[in-house]
Amino acid sequence: MEKSTEVIRKRYNRTALFYDAMDWMIPSRLRKQAVELAKGEVLEVGVGTGSNLSYYPPGCRVTGIDFSPGMLAKARKKASRAKVPVTLLEMDAEHMEFPDKAFDTVIATCVFCSVPDPVQGLREVRRVCKQGGQIILLEHVRSENPFMGAVMDFLNPVSLYLIGSNINRRTVQNVLEAGIHIDKVENVFGKIVKLVVASP
Repeated sequence: MEKSTEVIRKRYNRTALFYDAMDWMIPSRLRKQAVELAKGEVLEVGVGTGSNLSYYPPGCRVTGIDFSPGMLAKARKKASRAKVPVTLLEMDAEHMEFPDKAFDTVIATCVFCSVPDPVQGLREVRRVCKQGGQIILLEHVRSENPFMGAVMDFLNPVSLYLIGSNINRRTVQNVLEAGIHIDKVENVFGKIVKLVVASP
């Protein structure tokens, strides 16, 4: 698994320079819809180039982690313009260096398509979220349509090789497998992009 993580890290470092241009699947309105739910001490898992940082509401204190130094370099420029305090750290989502129950909100947008072991990463999300806290996930998933799902399965190796992203993950099922309680699932872009609001 460590080898898989290193391979994907290199792919994201490679695509960091043009990642914002290709991140069309998550328009700004969807990012804003998810991020405005955050409150208190916030952990953003897979902060990437920092596309969410301008949307955090007042009162948030954000810690953003990513395993790609290239992505973090881009995020630092956006963090300097954020309206809330932001700390950025290089860290692997599967092995977070935080104590248990450290954050009021844990948020991730299109991250668990890339984590080599998504269930392990989600278990870490559950571990670091306070009891009574909230977990917010904006994720693209495998289509429920049998034909489109098969197409996504066929194309997945190409997507994984080029950018390190799986387009056919069953993230809602992975969330449940990680022991996270789902409060709401909303289809926000067809049935392929879902907003999941959950609790540890």
